[in-house]
Amino acid sequence: MKPRLFVLAVLTLALPLAAAPRQDYAQQWPLRLSRDDGGAYRVVLDPAVYAQAQSAQLRDVEVIDASGASVPAEVFAPEQPLARAPQRRALPWFALPAAPSGGAAQGWELISEVETDGRLRRVEARSTAGDAAKLPQTALLIDASAVRAPIQALQLQWAPGAALDAAYSVEASDDLDQWRSVSSSGRLVDLQRDGQRLQQRRIAFDTVGEQARYLRLTPQDPQRAAQIVAVEAELAAGAASAPLQWRELKGARVELKDGGIAFEYRLDGRFPIQQADVALPGNHALQWRLDSRDSEDEGWRAQAGPWMAYAVGAGDRSAARQLAGVSRDRLWRLRASGAVPGEPVLRLGYRPEVAVFLAQGQPPYALVAGSARAARADSPLAQLVEALRKSRGDDWRPAEASLGAASALGGAEALQPMPAKRDWSSWLLWAVLVAGAVIVAGFAMSLLRSGKTPEA
Repeated sequence: MKPRLFVLAVLTLALPLAAAPRQDYAQQWPLRLSRDDGGAYRVVLDPAVYAQAQSAQLRDVEVIDASGASVPAEVFAPEQPLARAPQRRALPWFALPAAPSGGAAQGWELISEVETDGRLRRVEARSTAGDAAKLPQTALLIDASAVRAPIQALQLQWAPGAALDAAYSVEASDDLDQWRSVSSSGRLVDLQRDGQRLQQRRIAFDTVGEQARYLRLTPQDPQRAAQIVAVEAELAAGAASAPLQWRELKGARVELKDGGIAFEYRLDGRFPIQQADVALPGNHALQWRLDSRDSEDEGWRAQAGPWMAYAVGAGDRSAARQLAGVSRDRLWRLRASGAVPGEPVLRLGYRPEVAVFLAQGQPPYALVAGSARAARADSPLAQLVEALRKSRGDDWRPAEASLGAASALGGAEALQPMPAKRDWSSWLLWAVLVAGAVIVAGFAMSLLRSGKTPEA
C-alpha cells in the first residue's frame, strides 16, 4: 500500500460514526396536536413513558420533529402553572332586568327557588316600579353553588351582532338577599375592522379568586350590554392539581441482619412518587417504616414513618402517607412493628408530569424516551412561555397535545451506554512516530552495510 493511501485509510477509520438521533432512544410516541396554530403545546406523560425513562431527572425524555432534530422542551411538575390545563366549568345563569347605574337592586325584586344543596331551580324578577318593567334583560344571575374552589375569572360567550364594548359590575352573595361588590377587571369587547377581530371575553377577579354561591353581573350601560349565551368559571390555580395515580407493587419477604422481617419492592419506572399506602387483607393495624434506594449498591434512605396504617370493616381505613419529597427511586422497602398477617401490597401515588414543547422545525412531532446515550439539552422554554402568557394574558396556556401509540426505535440497545470511543488520533500519532523511526533505522542500516558514512 502506498503511504498516501495508508494515511487516507487511517483517517477514514478515525472519523466518528454518525448515529441517527432517533436510534439513541428506545421508543417514540407520535404527538397529536389539538390545533395547528398552537405554537407551544403540553402533553401529559403516561405510565409507558415513565416505564421507559432511565434518567432519574427524566433527561432522556424529549420531543423531536419530523427530521429527528430536538425541539425546545421541558418537563414540568403538575402543580406548576405551565403544566396545568385551563380549569373551566360551565355555570347555570339567569337573565335579569338591568337596573340603571347606581341602583343595582332598585326597581325589581328577586324571587327564587333553591334546592337543598343551594342550586337554583327557578329565578323570577318581579317589577316593583313602573319603569323597571321596561329595562332590558341584560343583567345576569350566575349560580356558582356547585363550585367548591375559588373562581379566578368568568369567561362569557355571546351571540354575534353589532360592535361591543361593555363594562360590567360584579356582586356576590351566599343567600340571594345580601349582596357585596366584587373587585374585578376586564370588559367585554368584540370589535372588527379591515378583516381583523378584537375580542375580550374574560372578567377577572383578584389573585385570590372569588368564592360565593351566587354572582350577579350588571352592565354599566344596559343599552350596550352583550347578549350572553354561555358562562364558564375559570377556577383558581390551586384547583387544577392533577389527581393521584397509583402503582401497586407486590414484594418479597426478606430477613434483616437484626432478625427482623421486611418486604422489598421494585418500582417499574421513573415515577415521581409523592405518597405511600399499604394494603393488607382483612382488619389490621400496624406501624410501618418506608425506605427507598435507587440501586443495590446504595444504602437505604428513610422516606416515611413510623406511621400507622389500618383497616376496620368495609370502609374505615387510614389515609395514604405523604412523603417528605418526590422520589424516583427504583427499590422500596417496608418494615412493620409486629407480625404481618399476609403479604402487604405497597401502593405508591404520583401525579403525572407534563412535557411542554415549542413547535419548532417540521411536523409531525414525537416524544421519545429511554436512553443511556442521549440527554435533553437545557432550553429557555419556561421563560419563553411566561413571556407568551404576559403578552396573551394570564389565562393563556400551551395548547393540548396527546400521545399516540408507542413504537420502537433503538430498543434495548439504546438503553446500553455507548462503547468507549478509541482515541484514534493518539494511535495515528504513535503510528507515524514508529513508522518514522523504522524508516530512519532502515536508512542507517543500509549505510552501515554499504560501508559509507553520511556526508557532513
